[in-house]
Amino acid sequence: MASSRNWLFDVFPSFSGEDVRQTFLSHLLKELDRKLISAFKDSEIKKSQSIGPELEQAIRDSRISVVILSKNYASSSWCLDELLEIKKCKDIFGQLVIPIFYRLDPTHVRKQTGEFGEVFDKTCHNKTEEKKNQWKQALTDVANIHGYHSRNWGNEAKMIEHIANDVLNKFLSTTSKDFNDFVGIDDHIAKMSVLLHMECEEVRMVGIWGSSGIGKTTIARALFSRLSRHFQSSIFIDRAFISKSMEIYSRGNPDDYNMKLNLQRNFLSEILDKKDIKIDHLGALAERLKYHKVLIIIDDLDDQVVLDTLAGQAQWFGRGSRIIAITKDKHILTAHGINHIYEVKLPSEKLALQILCQSAFRKNSPPHGYLELACEVVERVDSLPLGLNVLGSHLRGEDKEYWLDQLSRLRKGIDGKIHKTLRVSYDGLNNKEDKALFRHIACLFNYSGIIEIKKLLADSDLDVNMGLRNLNDNSLIQIRRQTVVMHSLLQEMGKEVVRSQSNEPGKREFLTDSKDICNVLEEDIGSKNVLGISLNKDEIDEKDELHVHNSAFKGMRNLRFLNIYTNQSMTKDRLHLLEGLDYLPPKLRLLSWDRYPMRCMPSKFCPKYLVKLKMQGSKLEKLWEGIGNLTCLDYMDLSESENLKEIPDLSLATNLKTLNLSGCSSLVDLPLSIRNLSKLMTLEMSGCINLRTLPSGINLQSLLSVDLRKCSELNSFPDISTNISDLDLNETAIEEIPSNLRLQNLVSLRMERIKSERLWASVQSLAALMTALTPLLTKLYLSNITSLVELPSSFQNLNKLEQLRITECIYLETLPTGMNIESLDYLDLSGCTRLRSFPEISTNISTINLNNTGIEEVPSWIGNFSKLRFLYMRKCFKLKCVSLNICKIKQLEKADFTVSRIHSNKASWCDSPSAVICCRFSDRFGNSFQSFGQPHSFTPYHQKGSHLFIFDCRLLLNRDNATPDELNYNQVCIEFRIIEDRSIFILKGCGIRIFEDHCPSPDNQPGKPHISRIFQHLYIEIYVSHN
Repeated sequence: MASSRNWLFDVFPSFSGEDVRQTFLSHLLKELDRKLISAFKDSEIKKSQSIGPELEQAIRDSRISVVILSKNYASSSWCLDELLEIKKCKDIFGQLVIPIFYRLDPTHVRKQTGEFGEVFDKTCHNKTEEKKNQWKQALTDVANIHGYHSRNWGNEAKMIEHIANDVLNKFLSTTSKDFNDFVGIDDHIAKMSVLLHMECEEVRMVGIWGSSGIGKTTIARALFSRLSRHFQSSIFIDRAFISKSMEIYSRGNPDDYNMKLNLQRNFLSEILDKKDIKIDHLGALAERLKYHKVLIIIDDLDDQVVLDTLAGQAQWFGRGSRIIAITKDKHILTAHGINHIYEVKLPSEKLALQILCQSAFRKNSPPHGYLELACEVVERVDSLPLGLNVLGSHLRGEDKEYWLDQLSRLRKGIDGKIHKTLRVSYDGLNNKEDKALFRHIACLFNYSGIIEIKKLLADSDLDVNMGLRNLNDNSLIQIRRQTVVMHSLLQEMGKEVVRSQSNEPGKREFLTDSKDICNVLEEDIGSKNVLGISLNKDEIDEKDELHVHNSAFKGMRNLRFLNIYTNQSMTKDRLHLLEGLDYLPPKLRLLSWDRYPMRCMPSKFCPKYLVKLKMQGSKLEKLWEGIGNLTCLDYMDLSESENLKEIPDLSLATNLKTLNLSGCSSLVDLPLSIRNLSKLMTLEMSGCINLRTLPSGINLQSLLSVDLRKCSELNSFPDISTNISDLDLNETAIEEIPSNLRLQNLVSLRMERIKSERLWASVQSLAALMTALTPLLTKLYLSNITSLVELPSSFQNLNKLEQLRITECIYLETLPTGMNIESLDYLDLSGCTRLRSFPEISTNISTINLNNTGIEEVPSWIGNFSKLRFLYMRKCFKLKCVSLNICKIKQLEKADFTVSRIHSNKASWCDSPSAVICCRFSDRFGNSFQSFGQPHSFTPYHQKGSHLFIFDCRLLLNRDNATPDELNYNQVCIEFRIIEDRSIFILKGCGIRIFEDHCPSPDNQPGKPHISRIFQHLYIEIYVSHN
């Protein structure tokens, strides 16, 4: 494939929905997403008799087509026409095609025989002979391509993983091609490799520093592409991720705990590929990743808090991890203690010429007659890579006369050279529509999703599909994971274009400058020219607060996009509506107003064209009276509006897909009109603490996800959809599960910490709940079922279950025996204090949490758990034996028996002692220094007798906090001190397991471990007797 093509998608899947959409395809897409492979999803396209131009374009915009051939694939002329387009792209563009024969004989596809052939013949009925022959040839061709045959795989999950790896490897094999257009990339990577020191097992943080537009992000992405496969987990954090994670929290308050917590939560969800991770303290990141070898790249970093929150200390991550921070502010790096910094400098004249030529001519040198022109362009652009790429794309394919004309424009610029350079490319766009789309993105939609932009501009004259393609081809935007990204320099240039439209802000197309907006809204001088306003309230001068005129928007009758936002949730609002608000323009399609200060919307507001309504943290008590014309509304977010008491009649909101009412603590119920929301997919109502009921008897077929966490007054099971795939009822007061409940598409169910004791009062085996669940279930979280004694054997039917958490069930004694749920990856039975036997439920599991259980033995067959990575058995006070076969598990990273004990006799309870571990380092001259660890409590309660305790001790002995002289000590003495005022404890013995770091260092001899790193982790066993 030509590296010069710009792809919107990595993979286009062609499939028969009835065969694979809810099963094989959903798991394949999840695995592709986990590997950062972007797949086209057809949820937004309505099916018809033939594929439309949007789908054809999606096929052409994909690097690889994955054709999932199943029994009913040939029953759809839609699928067969897709295959024709895929065949065309393979022949013309060299698109890669991977066929998957899902429960199907490839021969039947190749020859259109068997059951597949019968289905195909029915589809061909009444079709022309030409069409039938085209389909036949396409099926024959695809069947002749080497692919995957599901009947050759005993484990479907392994086949999916292999397919995803195959796709990834095909990308990796073209990595060098992907970055061939970036002149000098190999030299950059070679210099970065020295700083990264990949062969060293220590955790290392490295910075990439340089000015805007110089190529920092491209270097980082090339590194990510080449290095990520060497790590257990990897993540590339861009501006969009950070902005989304910090959207409703404070950037201006570095002590905003909730912001940091949300940033860490989203980060962990991405890097661990676990969608709904919940953390309640900032130490959780270190707890989850301290044994993971990770690659973390943080791009476009301008906030010290982000770096401190996501990569505070090297000790948070596993050995060999690499953290790369990219910024134009060197102080952020040095303030964080990052000393390994690569400064990206402007390229030499020779390299700058090559950059321009690659962009303009697709080769490293100019053709005959263009050398002098190209050299002058390099000089005029000051060799800035971004300017060279943008201008080169603009000049590509043009004759000398055009080059001379553009050079004359560049020569006129004395100041603002970069903006003038970028402006040349903007001015050279072929049509007004593309220029208008560029301005929309620069002022309103940078880092927005493609689908959202299309919806918001659907009623305009702009061809968004073609416009995005043209802007992408001209290097004015990038498409990353279906998100539009515009470089900050290009964005500023776009805003400057808008500012140049008029000296009077109220007559410009878009308003983004806070001072201009304040002037327009206070003086009521807006005009019909204004299409969009984007105001960051944090930029309003504290001394000059904004008092919006009550009729400020009356003159802006064409206003279509209004976004008023804040990143400082804890500060006083600087925008005021002292006289209320009389008017909002009727053509609004985007209305986003953080902390809207009024109790209701203007009485005459007409939301007829509204697509997105977002009023987070508002003072609204209601929106409007009566039935609003909401036929265009796609997204409604009123979250954290604590005074909201009622939702308007939504009878006409027939296109609404997302309704977010989380944190609306005054809301008591939902209107019956919710039954008309035939396209609603997501309902978020977590934290609606006064919500008592939901409308009953409503079956919204479209509804997939319902979040009712912390709706502590909700006592009846929601009866609004049988198609739900994700249901969260944590911390509700549900009293009963309906006997006729059948959740046929449920994938995830959470019912932890239920407030009502009635729900689980007489439940002993969960058999009734199991009848409501289906084999599609992948996540099941339950807790505090005090009467639960055993799990039913029907658990074996959950053959797709990946995560099972049943915690704090204090009477649970036994698990079903002889079953092996192969898909199970995570098991948590912590707090089930009567559970005696080690769970024999899956040998494919990677994480087992048995903290605070009554497990007595880790059996010899633990060695069969070949994929086990983490075993937690803290406070297992009845543990008597741990089989040495645990040492045979090659994947095992951590087995935590902290404060577990093996005791020899029983006696009365006594107070809790603590142990302090001290390390004394000394050299051959008698010099020494000490390092004390934190006190380690044996247990909050324990018995008299003999006990074995195991601690993970962390001593501050790494190179970062040791002085140069302290690094030369060659002896260590370890001392223990028991702290107990009222009882006598006798230390009978101890043992130590040392985790060594053999990283070579200039400070010590080759191959010899550094003493200050050897003792970073000490596993201490203390055998004590209490008399």
